[in-house]
Amino acid sequence: MKIDLTDLDAFLTVARAKGFRDAARTSGGSASGLSEAVRRLETQLGVRLLNRTTRSVSPTEAGERLLERLGPALSEVEASIDVVNGFRDRPAGTLKLNVPVSAARLILPSIVPPFLAAYPDIRLDVTAEESFVDVLAAGCDAGIRYGERLEQDMIAVPIGPRHQRFALGASKAYLDKRGRPQHPRDLLQHNCLQGRFPSGATMSWEFERDGEVVKVDVTGPLIVSIGSATDLMVDAAIAGTGIVPLFEDWLRPHFDNGTLEPVLEAWWQRFPGPFLYYPGRRLLPAPLRAFVDFIKTSAVET
Repeated sequence: MKIDLTDLDAFLTVARAKGFRDAARTSGGSASGLSEAVRRLETQLGVRLLNRTTRSVSPTEAGERLLERLGPALSEVEASIDVVNGFRDRPAGTLKLNVPVSAARLILPSIVPPFLAAYPDIRLDVTAEESFVDVLAAGCDAGIRYGERLEQDMIAVPIGPRHQRFALGASKAYLDKRGRPQHPRDLLQHNCLQGRFPSGATMSWEFERDGEVVKVDVTGPLIVSIGSATDLMVDAAIAGTGIVPLFEDWLRPHFDNGTLEPVLEAWWQRFPGPFLYYPGRRLLPAPLRAFVDFIKTSAVET
């Protein structure tokens, strides 16, 4: 049975986008064209791959099984074809990255503009989310995550600052009213704004000073989804609702302009910076290879 790779790619795009219209926007094609391609593939295979309703599209059990194997396989095909890219004067193509929101906000802004200026034929497609994903299955070339969330079979390259700190901040009005904590345990008497991961777990509040590590189970009036609603937590702290925990670099502009005041700065815990990670395969797509070389060079220069 000879299957058109274009039809397989259409199915993959629609399944990931969970809809023909969104898939059309992502791929630059038409919804009708994608629908016809999926219908043609289902006819050839003799099995329904997608359940379609007026509101959504979801893979059938057969579609799920195909999706699990198809993503990595097509990525390998693209990587193999991309070898030809090495013979061009300048690398070209699309580089898809999956990154946490914090990296999109704090790490990439200083990297992306000069990278795209250096490689004008490369298009960067960035998805920002907090869940740890299989980059190949998600249709991405690489991702950015911290060391404790990297799988053993991934190649990891340092990207961004090699050390960061987790900070606490609150408005002057809040601290004048409720008092300024002198020890992490004092936070038990304060309104502590909390972030929740996609898994449902909330951020742990852990502090360190002179070898002493203190973990505090805080409570407060606001819990937000990390990433999508992080700015709400910051805005609430600025308005005097409570104490916000976040990356120091994220809160630094508010410390500098006085809308937030550092809290327990001597106890802020340092941790290693993030990594660009990608599968340890031999054939790297030219855009990814260019990006890896670029961040390695940038790290040496800084």
